[in-house]
Amino acid sequence: MSALRMLFLSVAGMVLLGIWLTGFDKAHWFLYLPVAFLTFAGITGICPGLIFWNKLGFKNEPLSCDIPKQ
Repeated sequence: MSALRMLFLSVAGMVLLGIWLTGFDKAHWFLYLPVAFLTFAGITGICPGLIFWNKLGFKNEPLSCDIPKQ
């Protein structure tokens, strides 16, 4: 599993934890959409948001983190 997929899953988990701490009955339904999209992206590797921005003309560039390979 890649680091980007783990990032998607960890962000989805943090948002879901925030919803859980607030209370599932008090959270608006819109708050569940990022959790669903990020979980989908983390499991399948297909990011709907990335596809959307690519269709609008933005380029998909690699991350520019200078992490040396070991």
